[in-house]
Amino acid sequence: MSTTIMNAKDTLSAKLAECYVTINGSRYNFMQAINMEAVMEKSKVQVPILGKTARGNKSTGWSGKGKAKFHYNTGVFRRLLKEYKNSGEDIYFEIQVINEDPTTSVGRQSIVLTDCNLDGGVIAKFDADGSYLDEEMEFTFEDFRIVEEFKNIDGML
Repeated sequence: MSTTIMNAKDTLSAKLAECYVTINGSRYNFMQAINMEAVMEKSKVQVPILGKTARGNKSTGWSGKGKAKFHYNTGVFRRLLKEYKNSGEDIYFEIQVINEDPTTSVGRQSIVLTDCNLDGGVIAKFDADGSYLDEEMEFTFEDFRIVEEFKNIDGML
C-alpha cells in the first residue's frame, strides 16, 4: 500500500508575503507589517430536533475580525483615528494580503478584506529598554474576496 505524503517544500514561508492597504483611493505598500491574521467567525444557534437527543447547529451569519502587528514607523492609522476624533467620520479601508513562496507547488494566494475598520490604536509610545518599536491593531471587516487561490498539493485529490 502506497501512502501519499506532503512534500516539505510545499509549506509556505511565513515571511514571503505582501500586504497593501487602500484608504480613500491611496494604496500603501505596508512593508512594515510584522504579522497579520484575519478570521471569519460564524454565528450559530442550536436547534432542537425531534427524535434526536443532541441539538443541531444552524449557521445564521458571520463576522470578520483581524489583528496585526507592525513596526512603529507610520502615521497612516493614527491619521484615521485623528480624523474620527475630529469629525466623527469613520473611515473604512481595504487590506490585501498576498502569499507566494516560489519553492512550493501551490502557487499564489491573494485575499482582499473589504470595509475594514479600526477598533482603536496606539497614539504615542516609547520603550527606553527596547530594541525597536512595534504596535498592534485590531480591526473588523465586513466582506472579503479571494482574488487568487492556492492550487491543490499533488496527491490531495
